[in-house]
Amino acid sequence: MPLPQTGAPGPEVKSPREPRKSQTLPVTTWKSNSMKEQSVHHGGSLRPSLGMLKQTLFRTSLRTSTHKPKEDPGLFRRSSRFLFRSLRRAIDEGLTAGHPQGPAVPEKPSKVTDGVSRQAATGTEAEDLEPQAESKSVADLITERQLVKAFEQLRYLETQLVADKTSRTFTQDPTAYARRAMDLCLHYDGMAAEIGAIVREALSSEGVDRDALAELAQVVHLEEEAHQTSQAEGDFLSTPRHWRMHWEDAVRLSAQERVQQAGAKVIPGAAEGSSDLAQLLAELGGVVRHDLQKVRLEMQPAYEATDFPVWETYLRAFHSAVAQRLQELARDARGCEQLYVLLDWAANVYGSPDFLGAPDLALPTEPLPPLLEPALWARLESDYTSFLETKITSCFDSILQLEQNRWEADEDREVLQGLYHAPLSIDVHMLVAEHVKAAGAISAELEATTLQICARALCLFVPRFEKAFLASKAVSEWYLGAYINACVELRTSLLARFPGTIKELEKPLVAATNSFQKHLLQIVQQDMQPLFKVLYTKSWLTQDTLRPLMDKVVDFAHHLEHVTPPLAQETLQEVHRFVVREYLGQVLRPHERFSGQDRLKGSNKMNLDAQAISNTFQGLGSEAKWLDQAILSVAEILGETYKDDIRRHLETLIRSYPDIRRDHILAILALRRLGRRRNQNLLQHTQDLLRAAHETRLPSHHVLFEEIEVPTSVDVLITCI
Repeated sequence: MPLPQTGAPGPEVKSPREPRKSQTLPVTTWKSNSMKEQSVHHGGSLRPSLGMLKQTLFRTSLRTSTHKPKEDPGLFRRSSRFLFRSLRRAIDEGLTAGHPQGPAVPEKPSKVTDGVSRQAATGTEAEDLEPQAESKSVADLITERQLVKAFEQLRYLETQLVADKTSRTFTQDPTAYARRAMDLCLHYDGMAAEIGAIVREALSSEGVDRDALAELAQVVHLEEEAHQTSQAEGDFLSTPRHWRMHWEDAVRLSAQERVQQAGAKVIPGAAEGSSDLAQLLAELGGVVRHDLQKVRLEMQPAYEATDFPVWETYLRAFHSAVAQRLQELARDARGCEQLYVLLDWAANVYGSPDFLGAPDLALPTEPLPPLLEPALWARLESDYTSFLETKITSCFDSILQLEQNRWEADEDREVLQGLYHAPLSIDVHMLVAEHVKAAGAISAELEATTLQICARALCLFVPRFEKAFLASKAVSEWYLGAYINACVELRTSLLARFPGTIKELEKPLVAATNSFQKHLLQIVQQDMQPLFKVLYTKSWLTQDTLRPLMDKVVDFAHHLEHVTPPLAQETLQEVHRFVVREYLGQVLRPHERFSGQDRLKGSNKMNLDAQAISNTFQGLGSEAKWLDQAILSVAEILGETYKDDIRRHLETLIRSYPDIRRDHILAILALRRLGRRRNQNLLQHTQDLLRAAHETRLPSHHVLFEEIEVPTSVDVLITCI
């Protein structure tokens, strides 16, 4: 539509060779018809008011605004603002001129029908400036993306319009200047919009129009050369159009559109599972990878003739768009799984050198800002660890439930590599290793935090598991041996894999191991305890009462063969010490006392029992040879016929077992019945030896007599008198 005349112009002066065909501007993404208005001859036009000029500008901008491109709505506003300042200056100059208009400046019109109005020519010069009829309008050139030709025509018309303004051609008719300047502005904006469309289509289409990209780069370069400096305040014509910045903005918008469209059908926040979010991120990575490969391999060569930083601009645009998308996803992430998927994708997928599929297309780490801001990254890690702590506690609860189910079902017992085996250690080790490894793939800080969480949870789990097991009916040699092995394995494997990081685990694991070992000993002690009551009795003198006791020891030792060797040896020595201790306790607290031949027979029987006990435990592998002398020493004192040698036997006994007390010496002498004076002499002699022995510090596993309680009896009292 032609613009309505805002004034009453005089008769138009037309070039005799100028064609008067009325053409319509092709409708693309923008439209302008204001240039089709004929310039009004300055001699016959009336001077319009400022209000009429504003109304004309408003109507023109209103008609073109409905077809204005969407890429950069600020372009037209900036153009109109500066244009109005320029028009106001021209009007002010015209209204204050106070002298008739000078002769028109001859110009060479270019056929910009539908886009730029035909220039009103004066005199005979119009014949030389009339364009060829077959040339295309600027609108057609822009639509056909012949941007260089379109710019050359616009640049020519802009130069002529500036010259006309300088020569005060429009003093009598400022609206003519307004129409022509507005058309120039709209066509420049149209070219900017077409630049944005070319950039957008380059990524969204299947192929790449290299000619269009090359044309784009060339026209941006031409515009920068033509408009190098800004004009005076209020002068819109010949000012820089900043098309390079517009190209960069179009690249950013194009990248944002592509990134936002990726995975649009997936709703990651619909549930706490990670599959939907993983699918969305996989699609997002695929889009970014495909587009950047396309930029590097297909689009960048089209810009080679110019200095456009194509790869860097697209790379930063996509990086910024991905960062924005991840921030949106981070706000909606739920649960431990989704947070980990998000962190893992950012750290290991997007940050991988192989993300773009080729080493030379790797994303640089230094020039680009962090994909997620440090504060956001810290918050995500904090949220993840909070969820992780609850999850790991729940996992330990599940492990305990699985073990309880095995106790109730009485499942088949496993022997792995010759040792009793329970899945407990493997389950715990896999749980800790899996989460620590996953966290380490994201960051060293998250790995350390996860390891601390696992260690704290395990420290709470071990005593809870111990209590639940010992309260169950599953307590047996097999389970106790299996859980001793599990605790030892956890200590060695976890501390070996994470040295110096989970030392706090040492205490609960050692405590649980000792508890299981103690209950294992209690089982065998309870089985053997009744068999000691027949020792040092009349029947004991004539019967082999020790064999059932040794059979119990051998049976128990078969279980120890399936316990980890250090603890098996330690437990076997404890059983050895228990047998010797209980044997001596039964002798020193006799139900019957022997004298004469019975005492000698008892001494011989004790020698035989001591040898049998020593042989049995040595055959089982016990290394507690220090126990062999205890029963023999007491037997020698009871059976010694040469009373003066009893002193020597007592000295050997005290030196071999420094924990022996005076009560034990009295009990032994009471069994021997030496008489008051000799007993007093022996007690006096051993007093200094006992005092020196008490100053000797023994390891806990070398204590024997200290744990033997000797009640005060009448015989002992008589011995002391």
